[in-house]
Amino acid sequence: MKSILNIAKEVADLSAVKRPESLFNSASLSDSIFLSVAKSTLDSLLRYGDWPELVREASFVTTPPRKYYQLSEICPDFYALIPNTIYIKDSKEKIIGSITAEEWIKSKYISNDALNVKFRIEHGMIKFISLPDDPVKIVFQYRANFTCLDAKTFIEKSDISADSDFPIFDEYLVKIGMLWRWLKRSGLDYSEEYNEYERELKKKFAASVAAGDINLTSQFDNYPQGVTLNVKVVC
Repeated sequence: MKSILNIAKEVADLSAVKRPESLFNSASLSDSIFLSVAKSTLDSLLRYGDWPELVREASFVTTPPRKYYQLSEICPDFYALIPNTIYIKDSKEKIIGSITAEEWIKSKYISNDALNVKFRIEHGMIKFISLPDDPVKIVFQYRANFTCLDAKTFIEKSDISADSDFPIFDEYLVKIGMLWRWLKRSGLDYSEEYNEYERELKKKFAASVAAGDINLTSQFDNYPQGVTLNVKVVC
């Protein structure tokens, strides 16, 4: 695993500029720019999608009649909810959500269906319209806000704070992401490097979320859970 400083040095070699001695050398404008493009690259990758490296599971128990729950209290590293992953643990009943603003208003003021449990994410909170009268355990999956790891402790971090930190994302992807940003900041042509980054980004992300292979020679009830197998029966 390469540290973020070592990746920055490789970017400097590709850009034919002086290698940074430290990304936190505030006396050097060049080194500060490397830190800036490193943070920008990692932040962009974080926002791109639900990378498996960032997926976490959380749970909490409702306390009726309370309907609003602060996500930062449940999971301090919360970044974004993964759609269609909220369940009532006790009954395995899937909660319908997240709903649109129009559906929120209709359900809140018109619908009286107590079994139609719905929610929305607003102002960093899960807001339920209705919940069972008794406490229930809610489980969900979310995307964490981590972008790098501490080299000694392997503690996940949301921001670079040391030269020895290393990114949780693919090293090559981080390097070419930093490269095109460095060229752009320097007023140089970056189109070729940017196009390479976009191609590599889409390829890496698609590979990371691809469904597993299905063995069609086995019984249908053995295929991986969560994978839909469409079968056409010919008579």
